[in-house]
Amino acid sequence: MQKEEHFTDKLANDIQRDDTLDAATKAQIMSNLRKMKDIKVNILITGATGCGKSSTINALFGENKAKVGQGVDPETMEIRKHELSNIVLYDSPGLGDGKEADLEHAKNITAKLYETDDKGNLLIDLVLVILDGGSRDLGTSFQLINKVIIPNLGEDKKRLLVAINQADVAMKGRNWNHEKNFPELELVDFLDEKVKSTQKRIKEATGVDVEPIYYSAGYKDGDQKQNPYNLSKLMLLILQHTKQEKRAVFAQDMNKDSKMWKDDDRLSDYRGEIRSTLAESITNGASTGADIGSNILGGLGSIVFGSAGERVGEAVGKVVGGVVGGVAGAIGGAVSKIFSWFD
Repeated sequence: MQKEEHFTDKLANDIQRDDTLDAATKAQIMSNLRKMKDIKVNILITGATGCGKSSTINALFGENKAKVGQGVDPETMEIRKHELSNIVLYDSPGLGDGKEADLEHAKNITAKLYETDDKGNLLIDLVLVILDGGSRDLGTSFQLINKVIIPNLGEDKKRLLVAINQADVAMKGRNWNHEKNFPELELVDFLDEKVKSTQKRIKEATGVDVEPIYYSAGYKDGDQKQNPYNLSKLMLLILQHTKQEKRAVFAQDMNKDSKMWKDDDRLSDYRGEIRSTLAESITNGASTGADIGSNILGGLGSIVFGSAGERVGEAVGKVVGGVVGGVAGAIGGAVSKIFSWFD
């Protein structure tokens, strides 16, 4: 299979062809793009057996990134590493596999949280703990969060994300509209209460504030298939908790199947916010230290993004405007074309 071209290479090709840029500006942008291409975001994903870690990885980043377990035994008995272009995923079992196994899992997770990179910084950028929305007993999951992860997370508690998966089976499958792929009102109320309860239990036990969300990673079982729900909300949460200078690289590894992102609770324009967040990070990263005018921004937008209309470009411009020195007025037009696969 031919490896997908990196978006920074597309940007570099466009910049090289731009006759309006002087050599020094091009050199600075090229240097920035080379650095951006090498950025890694390391995510530790954990949760009790059966919570849907592998399904979530495959939904976010494309099929076959992780093995999906369908039997009674956990597929992952140790931390597994999945290396994408820029995203590195560490798929770890949570607690709930028995006392001896739980001790080993806790030890491995703790060691990973203290691991450092070659610059001496903590390796793990984010910890995503997935709860099983179909389970009534989340005691082991709260033990994982409260006793293992938070005490070993260090000062930056923003690295912790909590998400409740399998929202479609939270009431044993009742009140889920399979045809339209969304929860009916009674199930929405139930899930909202589950979010509030999760937030409260973690706060009372640790003093740490988290903002859990619920979602469904979807599934494919033979001829039966259900697309994810609120996956865009989950991705936005991940981006918001990632350092600004690292967010851009998610554009390379996100699942390119637009159907994965379209169903959500519509409480916000999550996809629009994702576009804006990525556009801001890409623009900042590419233009740092360079004297860039409106001419180059058109190239940045046209190469990285697909067509989605002027309205999107204007919305992104409002979010990004003012960030890159004197180019605020040009950014709206620069990103008027955005992720064609995302709509």
